[in-house]
Amino acid sequence: MTTLVVGHKNPDTDSVCAAIALCDLKKKLGEDIAPVVQGELNPESKFVLEKFSVAAPDVVTSYAGKDLYLVDHSDLAQSPDDLGEANILGIVDHHKLGDVTTSQPLECWIWPVGCTCTIVASMYKYFDVEIPKELAGIMLCAILSDTVIFKSATCTDTDKKVCANLSEICEENDLETLGIEMFKVKSAVEGTPIRELVLRDYKDFNMGGKGVGVGQLELVDLSIVDGIKADLEKDIKTLKEEKGHHSVFLMLTDIMKEGTELLIASDDESVVEKAFGSAPADGKVWLDKIMSRKKQIVPDLEKVFG
Repeated sequence: MTTLVVGHKNPDTDSVCAAIALCDLKKKLGEDIAPVVQGELNPESKFVLEKFSVAAPDVVTSYAGKDLYLVDHSDLAQSPDDLGEANILGIVDHHKLGDVTTSQPLECWIWPVGCTCTIVASMYKYFDVEIPKELAGIMLCAILSDTVIFKSATCTDTDKKVCANLSEICEENDLETLGIEMFKVKSAVEGTPIRELVLRDYKDFNMGGKGVGVGQLELVDLSIVDGIKADLEKDIKTLKEEKGHHSVFLMLTDIMKEGTELLIASDDESVVEKAFGSAPADGKVWLDKIMSRKKQIVPDLEKVFG
């Protein structure tokens, strides 16, 4: 039986590329293994895979009876719905340890770095396996994406060192230009359904027993969404009701200004001021220097929700 490697729901570039690269490494170590995703790829991920001529993983929605490695998550809310019927062999992730549990010991690589691909690239080195040029390229792009071209608070020296090595392998030397090229693709909103934009990089969390959703659109300029911001605000309110959540937030992150306008749909907007020290007005608030959901948004919200 082929083992599967899968990232979180609403897969992003790190989730996709980490699954592909981990499979390549594991195959070379003798495992029968394949990368898959839980949903369709976003425009940035498609761009990255096409740029380096790497095939996209198949979409798989049921995992009962399968052997699995999880990448880029360990939270049940972001895992396959039937994860409890699967056998987890390992986790490779750069987030806090979530609520996924196993009935047996597992291989676990969870590092405090900016990107799962940083860990996977380091695993190649640990096992003394050469990284193929095209996989160096997609892992490099994933790190640039997750660290917002090294601007995010999640970025570490390890991420930068791994990027330097990957850039040599794939012969991509102008990382700033590559990163901006990716974020222009990521910023594209024209013709995209509003719900698809809200869910493009969206995660659900259980905070103090309450459902909280946090989505993010990373943009080269906030003006890109001026014409659809009211529709985004309306849709997160609808999504909140559909899910029965306490709150749904959408981060509109300006990577050039290095800050986030947070759109808010909540039973109690005061949680935002308690978490970030800024009072919302008209269902939104500007958060200067805040760009990371993982390190700057979710932990502070979790403290408020208890």
